[in-house]
Amino acid sequence: MTASLSPSPLPSGTRLTLFDLPLDVVTLEQALDLLGEWMFRRPRAPHTVVTLNPEFIVQSRTQPEFVAAMQSADLVTADGVGIVWAARQLCGREVPRAPGYDLVRGLMERHGPELRVFFLGAKPGVAEQAAQNAAREFGVQVAGVHHGYFDPSEDGRVADLVGASGAHLVLTAMGAGRQEIFNQYWRQVLGAPVLIGCGGVIDVLAGTADLAPAWTRKLGVEFIWRVGLDRRRWHRVPRLAQFVRLVLAERRRR
Repeated sequence: MTASLSPSPLPSGTRLTLFDLPLDVVTLEQALDLLGEWMFRRPRAPHTVVTLNPEFIVQSRTQPEFVAAMQSADLVTADGVGIVWAARQLCGREVPRAPGYDLVRGLMERHGPELRVFFLGAKPGVAEQAAQNAAREFGVQVAGVHHGYFDPSEDGRVADLVGASGAHLVLTAMGAGRQEIFNQYWRQVLGAPVLIGCGGVIDVLAGTADLAPAWTRKLGVEFIWRVGLDRRRWHRVPRLAQFVRLVLAERRRR
């Protein structure tokens, strides 16, 4: 039921390490090419995708299961500008960003009606709305929907439901850590070729959360825009400060 600890090799690019976590040096287009290949390859095989951001690194310091899930992922992309900055500081490398929303939207735009998607996560009713919107906008097939508010005791039932759906792509939005651990532990049961832990992407697709303006995403500062407008996100600021301290301390240590 658990996955091999040897991720599928990437056809190009380099895998870096940040605080014992992998980071693949791939552009958005390279990532979309690779995921497209995985989704329609025969025989089918599950692959987990992590979109790494600074909060993941901070959170992982106290969650060994989260670390193990990310270390076993088949693809780990830089989601935020903080990861790009950290790679520059600690690895001396420029790492392109491939954020979760851009990956999900790119796959739907590229593959449209041939793509079967399972929407797993968010509050009850949100995944259904996201699925309807995605089917209307991109023409994707809805393999299934399920909210993300279920107890770990129900993980097996939900994994079986996803596995029976025949999905090519599973969007798992259950919060950082929970979604990555779920995807990794149940990957063989889930069975889908691409399993992406995608946080708030389902909410954005449903229209219950706003996508940051294009200029903020281009500059990689969309988090600042979101925090400034949403008091509910203010509690995340200390984690970002902790991340900066971690990077600077590691740089001094080296």
